[in-house]
Amino acid sequence: MDSRELRNAFGQFATGVTVVTCTSAEGGPHGATVNAFTAVSLEPALAQVTLTRTSKACQYLDGKPFAINVLADDQLDVAWHFAGRPADRAPGWVDGPTAPLLEGAATTISCRPWRTYDGGDHLIVIGEVAAVGITARDPLLFHGGRFRYLGPVETHWSGSLDCPDSGWFDASAVFTPLALA
Repeated sequence: MDSRELRNAFGQFATGVTVVTCTSAEGGPHGATVNAFTAVSLEPALAQVTLTRTSKACQYLDGKPFAINVLADDQLDVAWHFAGRPADRAPGWVDGPTAPLLEGAATTISCRPWRTYDGGDHLIVIGEVAAVGITARDPLLFHGGRFRYLGPVETHWSGSLDCPDSGWFDASAVFTPLALA
C-alpha cells in the first residue's frame, strides 16, 4: 500500500482537532496536536488518543494522566503551536483535574491512565475519563490536510410543508381543541 495514498484516504474523514496535554519529565506542561481521538466507552468512561511513537508526548504518557483539549475554532494558532510551529505568544495553561489544560478549549476531557496498545508506528493510549469541561464554542476541524470550520446551522424545517414559518400554518396560527360530546 502506498503510504501517501493511504494518508489521503484517511484524510477524507473529517475530525476535530485536539491537543493532548500532560506533564513533562521536568514537571512542566506539555502538549501535542492530535486528530486521532475517539470516544471508546460510556461505562466505564473511556477515551482514546493515538500518538506517533517518536513524539515527546508519547514518552510522557506512559502510565501518566493526560487531558484531551478539543480546540475551539479560533485556536488555529494553538493547533500549529503544538504541531511544531511555535506561536509568538505561547498558549495559556490552567490547572486541570488530572493534567494541565489549555485556556479557551471548546471541550476538555481529563483522563487517568487505563491501557496502552501497540499501534504500529503509533501508540494507542486509552484513558479513563475523570472529568469533562464543555463550552458552547464551536470546534476547529481538520479534513483533507486542511484546517476547517463549521458552517452555518441549517434548520431541518427548510422546504417542509410543516415549517412553522413557511408551511401550511405560520407561527401565529391558533388551534381550538375539539369539544368532546
